[in-house]
Amino acid sequence: MSVVPNTTGNFTATNVVEISVKTATMACGFLMVLLVAVFWEWFRRQAALAWHEPSDWGHTLIIPFISGYFIWNKRHIIFSKPLQPAWIGAAIMVFGIAWYMVCNVGPAAFAHHNIRATGLAITLIGLGVLLLGWLAMEYVWFPLFYTLVFAQTISERFMNLVTYRMQDISAKGAYVFLNIIGIQTEHAGNVLTIVRDGKLVQLNVAEACSGMRMLVAFLALGVAMAYLSLPKLWQQIALVALGIPISIFVNVLRVASLGILGMFDQNFMSGEFHHMIGLVWLLPAFFSYLAVLWVLSQFLIEADETNKESNAS
Repeated sequence: MSVVPNTTGNFTATNVVEISVKTATMACGFLMVLLVAVFWEWFRRQAALAWHEPSDWGHTLIIPFISGYFIWNKRHIIFSKPLQPAWIGAAIMVFGIAWYMVCNVGPAAFAHHNIRATGLAITLIGLGVLLLGWLAMEYVWFPLFYTLVFAQTISERFMNLVTYRMQDISAKGAYVFLNIIGIQTEHAGNVLTIVRDGKLVQLNVAEACSGMRMLVAFLALGVAMAYLSLPKLWQQIALVALGIPISIFVNVLRVASLGILGMFDQNFMSGEFHHMIGLVWLLPAFFSYLAVLWVLSQFLIEADETNKESNAS
């Protein structure tokens, strides 16, 4: 119970319960343990997918820590006033857990990794509302949705909606690039045939070479960099959007490099080496993204300097 002034200037009692940061932290820790226990099967499966396919989904293990850093950066604002828990959050949590249970024991159509994740998402939102209240949640919405979008493996059913098109772009791009640098290459569907000394070397641009997973990782990286480094909305949108052509271009170079290496040994185009090449190409892609971030940040500096000069005059 707290006392606040009303519109007439008189003080009236309200049914607002305030809790300290220490109490909220202890309650959050306890409820998070229970949450992990309830959703253990989902967490176990997600960790297994990321562990066994690190080049594709390894970034999902890092996303929760990035989201935690987002919240840590806003901690002074969030905890500047006593927290006001909203008990409707408990009802939201119950609904999220019920959703998850229906997915586990209900119709087979609901037994899907991403659909189960919806129940986890609803429960996390309820937990935040319950402990922090609606006002403090203003600074938690973005980290929460960032985690829910990027910290889970996207199923093949959804990925294939874009993957086939990405395969086609990667195959055609590598075909053009190889011919430009003087390597005779033929293109048929998603198969590149490289002609070298009368011998034919075939490179199949399979689903794993589409670059779709690199694109997802770059979107996650772009959103984090935009949120932390760029204050203007147009800059943030531009950085995230530019992650798409950068990831596509780098993937074209990755496919082309596999074709070049395959001219010397076709074993380079498959197996562990194939995955290693994908990881190697992430470095120039990352530095290209940093360069784009730097260019976009310069617009803000130049605008500020122009405003200062105009005010001084």
